[in-house]
This record gives sequence, C-alpha cells and structure tokens, in this order.
Amino acid sequence: MTSPRASRVVGRDPLPAAVAGAWPPGAPETWLLSVSRYMSAMDQGAPGKILDTEERERAAKFVRTEDQQRYTAAHVGLRELLGAYLDMEPAAVPFTREDCPGCGGPHGRPAVVGMPLHFNMSHAGDLVLFAFAGSPIGADVERVQPVSVVDQVAQSLHPTERAELAALAAADRPAAFARCWTRKEAYLKGIGTGLSQDPAIAYVGTGERSVPVGPWTLTDLSTAHLAAAATDADSGSADGPGYAAAYALLEQAS
Repeated sequence: MTSPRASRVVGRDPLPAAVAGAWPPGAPETWLLSVSRYMSAMDQGAPGKILDTEERERAAKFVRTEDQQRYTAAHVGLRELLGAYLDMEPAAVPFTREDCPGCGGPHGRPAVVGMPLHFNMSHAGDLVLFAFAGSPIGADVERVQPVSVVDQVAQSLHPTERAELAALAAADRPAAFARCWTRKEAYLKGIGTGLSQDPAIAYVGTGERSVPVGPWTLTDLSTAHLAAAATDADSGSADGPGYAAAYALLEQAS
C-alpha cells in the first residue's frame, strides 16, 4: 500500500497532467473543491458550455439554490479535472455507468468510456471531494454530526463498531463515527452498491487506524486539509465541528 498524497484544491492548484495510456504508478490523487469559492469565480456561462443536457436538466430541478450550486460546481469541477487527466475538452468527457453488482442494471460506479482511470465523487456542505486512481475507488466526505445524531445513526453500523462508539465519551463519538461512516460509504461506493448494501455488514473500524475490507484499503483524509479547503461555518473552526473524508481503493495484485 502506498502513502496517500496530499489533497489539492480545484481552482487554487494547477490542473493535473494528462495520463497517457495508463494511470501512473503510485497512490490515488484526491482533490477538494469549495462550492462557494468555485461558484463565485466561475464564468456564468460555463455550466451551459460544459455540462451535458442531462446534467443541466438535473441541476435545474433543485429547489434550493445551495443544492443547485453544489450540484453544478461538483459536475463542472469533475469535468474540468477529467478533461485535464484525459487531455480533452471538459464538455467532451464521455460518461457512463458500470453495471450494478447487485442487480446488473446500469447504475453502478460512474466511469469514462474506454479511459485508463477510475474516479469517484462526494459532496457535503461546502465541500466536494474527487478521487482518481488506476483501479476502482470510492470516496466520501461528510460533515461531523452532533452526538444526538450519531447515537441514532450508529445503530445501523456493524455490531463491533457500535460497541466501540458506546465505549467512548460522548464528546469523542462524533469524530469517531465520522471516520467510520466515511470509510464505510467510500467502500460501498467503491464496490458499486452504495447504501443499497446494509452498512452493518462490513467492519471498517472507528479508531484512527482504518481496517481493510478484503482487497480494499481505506484511507482517511487530513481533517486540516478539509478545514482549509472549506469556507462555511462547519469547516472545523471554533464555530463548527468540521468535516471527515475517506477513500477506498481496490488494491491490485502485484
């Protein structure tokens, strides 16, 4: 297993170099996007030029402005990054869906037709997380929730994870739950099922060291990097509890 690279920020750091034929050796690459910063800097005509018809129609259906902006920023940002990796115009990136491992329907992991990379995306609050790799990958970012919410949702976790959380002081449970949940959802997105699979099945742990699930390795992202990338009140300052994020990578046999 390779060490994680520091996350870069869309709109602040240079776009990635194109990959030629195959993903280069090494760890996955992760990018963070602040919705508020990205939207304020975006040309107003960019979504109409970059997003396809289905994406524009879906964005228009959101009732709340913040939801529409989050969707727009996430999908424009994803196309911008994929366009750089694949050396093509963002609007030309040919998206598809892999088959669902549960039912076989065309709603599994998102993919790019015939291209040498895998990717995944997640968003919460002001942040969007993108992860790119040479093998299947899942990613998740979440706001850290108050202990009242944690105690309710924790009932859906693996029995050992529930016991680990119950053994902690109330003040320590939100961060531990956030680590566990982002690892778990990243893994479920990586295998293509999402939360259609019972989250109690796979054990990923609540501690600071994650636990592999079969051939999948789980990696937590730096909470300091998450806080630095976000601009809202929940970015991890004294005003808010912050974010947690993780990615799950299918390790290829050497």
